[in-house]
Amino acid sequence: QVQLVESGGGLVQAGGSLRLSCAASGRSFSSNAMGWFRQAPGKEREFVAAITWSAGNTYYADSVKGRFTISRDNVKNTVYLQMNSLKLEDTAVYYCAGRQNGPVYVIVMDVSYDYWGQGTQVTVSS
Repeated sequence: QVQLVESGGGLVQAGGSLRLSCAASGRSFSSNAMGWFRQAPGKEREFVAAITWSAGNTYYADSVKGRFTISRDNVKNTVYLQMNSLKLEDTAVYYCAGRQNGPVYVIVMDVSYDYWGQGTQVTVSS
C-alpha cells in the first residue's frame, strides 16, 4: 500500500517561510511526478507546484512563482516545498500527491494523480 506523509506545516507570520516535506513509501509505489495542491476554506483545491522524478522538471502556479520552490530527493522518495515570502492568501491545507504516469500537460490537474497525503495545515497570520 502506498503512503504519502506530509510534514512541516504550521503557523507563520506574513513574509515568513516554511518547508513542507512529503515522504512516499510502499512496495507498490511507482510515480513519474509529484505535486502539491492546496485547499483554503470555502474554495476548491488548487494546483501549487509539481516536479518530475527523473528530470526534475518543475511547474508552478502563477500565484506562487518566484516564492515557492519544489524539489525532490530520489533516494529518499521525498518531495519538498520551500515556501518563502508567505502571504495571508497562502493559508490552506496543503496536500502532497503522486501520479503513476501521464502527460505533462495534465500535471496541474488533481484528477491525474493517483496517491494523496492526508494534508498539512499552513496558516499565515498578519
